[in-house]
Amino acid sequence: MVVVQQGDSEQPRTAGTLPVVVVLDNLRSAYNVGNIFRVAEATRAEKIIACGYTAAPPHEKLEKTARGCDRLVPCEHAETSAEAVRALQAQGYHVYAVETVQEAPLYWEAEIAFPAALVLGNEALGIAPDALELCDGFLALPALGQKNSINVGNCASVILFDCVRRIGLAKS
Repeated sequence: MVVVQQGDSEQPRTAGTLPVVVVLDNLRSAYNVGNIFRVAEATRAEKIIACGYTAAPPHEKLEKTARGCDRLVPCEHAETSAEAVRALQAQGYHVYAVETVQEAPLYWEAEIAFPAALVLGNEALGIAPDALELCDGFLALPALGQKNSINVGNCASVILFDCVRRIGLAKS
């Protein structure tokens, strides 16, 4: 993996950091990626790993929606999400695919072990099959409408804030 940027030195990322890494698998929209940087910063996620053609800082469209959070949240790049998953597992992370697969439990019913990594996939194609096979577990958001998914940035928000709730970070 290649470190894209380390985050802004004005904002230390150690105390009160959410023990979660966000893995973005071939997201098409740099605007969605920027939104996820904002959520990652708001929840104090450890870092983002941009995989494949996912936009990574510096990127003009990402910067518009990230509103400076692209300089606050550390970011790395991996050629593939499978590469990122393997590396995270070797570092002791429990890797969860946030996906609409049949066996995925609803996120509020699932056990999440920390440190965790959350893999979010391309809105049209989902998570790459080779990465999906490597994940330790699955998490799903209910889709009660006619569509089977929601915007990836909204999905990241739900799951990251649930992780904050689970470990009680908001109380510290």
